[in-house]
Amino acid sequence: MANVGMNRTYVDLPPLPSYQTTLQPPLVAPIPDKLMTLILPIAAYWGLSMLFHWIDTKDYFPQYRLHTPAEVSSRNRVSRWEVVRDVIIQQIIQTIVGWLLGMTEPDDLVGKEGYGIAVWARRIRIAQRAIPGMLALAGLDAGGLAKNLNPSHPVLAGVVRGGHYSTLETTSATSGGLAQSTAEFTTWENVIAYALYWYLIPAVQYGIAILVVDTWQYFLHRAMHMNKWLYTTFHSRHHRLYVPYAYGALYNHPFEGFLLDTLGASVAYKLAGMNTRQGMWFFTASTFKTVDDHCGYALPWDPLQRLTSNNAGYHDVHHQSWGIKTNFSQPFFTFWDRVLGTVWTGGDVSARYEKARLAAQKKAEQLDDKTTITHSNAADSATDDPRPYQDEKKNATGLSAMPLRDQQPQVPQGKAELQAAGSRQQVLDDHNGGGAQVLIQEAAEEKEARSLLKCSGGRRTASSLSQTDSFKGLRERVTGSLHGRTGAAIIGVDSNR
Repeated sequence: MANVGMNRTYVDLPPLPSYQTTLQPPLVAPIPDKLMTLILPIAAYWGLSMLFHWIDTKDYFPQYRLHTPAEVSSRNRVSRWEVVRDVIIQQIIQTIVGWLLGMTEPDDLVGKEGYGIAVWARRIRIAQRAIPGMLALAGLDAGGLAKNLNPSHPVLAGVVRGGHYSTLETTSATSGGLAQSTAEFTTWENVIAYALYWYLIPAVQYGIAILVVDTWQYFLHRAMHMNKWLYTTFHSRHHRLYVPYAYGALYNHPFEGFLLDTLGASVAYKLAGMNTRQGMWFFTASTFKTVDDHCGYALPWDPLQRLTSNNAGYHDVHHQSWGIKTNFSQPFFTFWDRVLGTVWTGGDVSARYEKARLAAQKKAEQLDDKTTITHSNAADSATDDPRPYQDEKKNATGLSAMPLRDQQPQVPQGKAELQAAGSRQQVLDDHNGGGAQVLIQEAAEEKEARSLLKCSGGRRTASSLSQTDSFKGLRERVTGSLHGRTGAAIIGVDSNR
């Protein structure tokens, strides 16, 4: 036994466990996960779209509508049949690209999880090696401190020693008669490694994917608006839905749908290093978010609309003739709009938003003046840097020929005025999408909405109300006047367009 003690070797780091992998069972047997990754986003799209369509037809939440059913029929420049057709075309392209993407991916395996957790635990142990040196820089003796801590706090003492835990070693005899000490991981190392492996690393991957897809869509989407040829050739098709509804979310030119949506999500998936199961949830969540952003309702209890200001109210501005060249961010967050100055600055200028705003305030019991459907404040228009819109009014040559009565709603002076001028000029440039007739019709609808709001008890315009009044009393009186037609008017295919 004495010889054994004298011939002792030390293994510094805990060993990594062996493992054996097998194919991961499918989420829904017998459908392979790669096939389910193609099916779920399409099922999510039509499932959520039909839920909102059912709400439309049953007229369940008229108080939260951003637009009336009459506007859906009168202002949109494309029939519902054309929307369904083009969405299906895009989803066929999406499925083909997804199938090709799946061919480049290895099958997901299980059985290596314990090994992966141990690898992270080892990294934590190695990181502790720097602690004695850091303490020395602060004038502390790590050895002496560890010695004092060891009787009462042996684990903490091991941390101070740089990850050397004398109490967490097992000794075994080798075939040569030597005694070998094998280090073990502490409980706290295993817990943190488990959290890193199962939660933090996947969260970082999803965060990277969201950042990539938001960045991809913002800059390409913005380019589609800032370049006249790109807009009139491709992107104007999507904007013929001036009053968005849920299943029109992916109504695009096929090339644009491939470039912005399908390719952007695929690049995000690859750069984030996701596996097939993670990609399945990421693509499905992106689809849910896109549909919800086009649903046409400012629902105060919708979790997707509460998590981020990039929601139906925010995106609806981008579909209006006065806001088309603003609010480019999609589908998750708005940081690129805010960093680069392209967020709408005019507040809730349209009377159409007033009823939904009042209802949302009542539901959330938030009666402060800053609550807006569009997540903007009209006061910012006068103070914000006008870039990148400084030349929009000068370049809006076609708009200058139109009478002011056809440029409604009125917007605050300053940056919002420039944003509206550029947006309305873009509408005029899209001759196939209605051109000047769109502005004339929207001005007439706005006049009618303001008249109805005034009859409901308002004494001032919606924009001034949304900035200055507390709405106590008025919020109870504005109930159904802005609602328009119901149920059957929005179900059918508008074959006359």
